[in-house]
Amino acid sequence: MLADLPIWLPDFAHTFLSVLFEGIPFLLLGSLISGFVDVFISSERIARLLPKNETLSILICGWLGMIFPMCECGSVVVIRRFIKKGLPLSSAVTYMLSTPIVSPIVALSTFAAFKGQQAWEMTILRLCFGFGVAVIIGFIVQRIPASSILVAGTMGEATGRRRAGLSVATAPPSGSVDFSGMAQSASFGQKMLLATQSATADFLDVTFFLIIGTVIAAAFKTAINQSAILPFATNTPVAIVALMILRSALSICSTTDAFIIATFRTFPFAAKLAALVFGPLFDFKLFWLYSMLFKKRAVIALGIGLFIGIFLVCWRIAPFFMAQKPF
Repeated sequence: MLADLPIWLPDFAHTFLSVLFEGIPFLLLGSLISGFVDVFISSERIARLLPKNETLSILICGWLGMIFPMCECGSVVVIRRFIKKGLPLSSAVTYMLSTPIVSPIVALSTFAAFKGQQAWEMTILRLCFGFGVAVIIGFIVQRIPASSILVAGTMGEATGRRRAGLSVATAPPSGSVDFSGMAQSASFGQKMLLATQSATADFLDVTFFLIIGTVIAAAFKTAINQSAILPFATNTPVAIVALMILRSALSICSTTDAFIIATFRTFPFAAKLAALVFGPLFDFKLFWLYSMLFKKRAVIALGIGLFIGIFLVCWRIAPFFMAQKPF
């Protein structure tokens, strides 16, 4: 029986388990922090910490994920609460886009995944690039009327510090639970239980995507002839596009995606950087989550703009910093 197994299967199993066991601790830690932030840190408290100057608020929100990290899976629920409590839409969008990347857990996991592959450069560039993209989108949103972005059914009377901070429905997306709302009148013990439940829900939801991504990464490394994908890896623009699309399709959590992308050793640094920046900002699951809050044309424009912008930057700028031969 064992002799009939494909010769690559033992290598596949080894690669699969190695990537999975490396990523699970960071996923668990990220889920725990996300759950406790969800329950114990109210959106009102965060709104009070931000300055009234909206431009300065956008810049601070870009780094807020370092203090209040949140997985992209719960980002839409968070932004709905923030806008409800009066946070300007531009600041809320900036936080929503930056927190899946600008996070201590993401920094640690990225560094651990890329050991031996310019780990410091990848970690620093990923966080700074993610911050820059989120802030730029925040400044763009600042100049656009909220009524042209938000879904009409979720808009209400303006309650924020600026007319763009429109009140929206607080109901979480389908399949999610509003643990923050449940915790408002709960005791400390009940909040601890709710935080654990929130973390468990995030962990179970995201583990599915991690396993799928790990299977695909392990298959690419062991079951697929590397010469077949070499043309994609050696052509820089094609490699960037290929990994960006693959990362978006996998819909992996940002706390573990670096372990998947790092397995594509034949691909250039710029392609892996582009995938690790674009994926947490816009993947397939986020398209549907964004569509629950934003109008479809705004979501599509966001996806196209992010794809083109990140592609161009990684193609033209990142290779120079990484001492790679520019294409």
